[in-house]
Amino acid sequence: EIDVVAVVDMNTDAEYFAYQMRYDTVHGKFKYTVTTAKSNPSAAKDDTLVVNGHRILCVKAQRNPADLPWGKLGVDYVIESTGLFTAKLAAEGHLRGGAKKVIISAPASGGAKTLVMGVNHHEYNPSEHHVVSNASCTTNCLAPIVHVLVKEGFGVQTGLMTTIHSYTATQKTVDGVSVKDWRGGRAAAVNIIPSTTGAAKAVGMVIPSTQGKLTGMSFRVPTPDVSVVDLTFTATRDTSIQEIDAALKRASKTYMKGILGYTDEELVSADFINDNRSSIYDSKATLQNNLPNERRLF
Repeated sequence: EIDVVAVVDMNTDAEYFAYQMRYDTVHGKFKYTVTTAKSNPSAAKDDTLVVNGHRILCVKAQRNPADLPWGKLGVDYVIESTGLFTAKLAAEGHLRGGAKKVIISAPASGGAKTLVMGVNHHEYNPSEHHVVSNASCTTNCLAPIVHVLVKEGFGVQTGLMTTIHSYTATQKTVDGVSVKDWRGGRAAAVNIIPSTTGAAKAVGMVIPSTQGKLTGMSFRVPTPDVSVVDLTFTATRDTSIQEIDAALKRASKTYMKGILGYTDEELVSADFINDNRSSIYDSKATLQNNLPNERRLF
């Protein structure tokens, strides 16, 4: 079980935090009871969330993570999801603030260990890895598939990944200024926007045998949640799409259960909202979209 001690934002108004938790455009209404309270009688306003009776302090964000009161609050693990401190050195500020471990919820730089659940999480060494990265959502979708392909002996000689990706908070609702990425400044809700992604290359960090063998690109599309990864790859041996399909189905029920899903229904993106698995393999779409009698290109 996880004891959530605190949440951090520039705004520490617990009423606003509670509002954000109660209502979500994509995920709907929160199913638990959320109220607010003061952390102490002298507090000017409510600064504590109360979720099903559990108290969570609202802490004001700091420019330097080392200034956050993790030691005072008894915080062991920090989830760094601001997007501002993705470099290992910067994220280590949380350790100086008193935390014991930091999990960066994005690709990281500076030597932070990248771990993808179900793929290489067993490489975690608590005595060595104090700041780790959970990679990107796209990497968490692609890596489980590639992991099965490698583990089951199909191999990956080369591969191209394309992700059809829901728009994100960094994009614009209407056309705006984006000096570094001109197309990224266009209105997200009415455009298909070609973009870049490092997800395919990041797979090489968690599955070393694929290092330098995968590349990819992204298209941002007008959907708020659930993205698609399309992988075209050359296997290292002759096989069939039916054999690959069977291996992925078997993995989804055994060693990848809870991480990799399998569906043979004709589903669309909205059907996967609130699904907590990292990746769901679409059997029907795969089986019907490969060249007949092809033995290595899938």
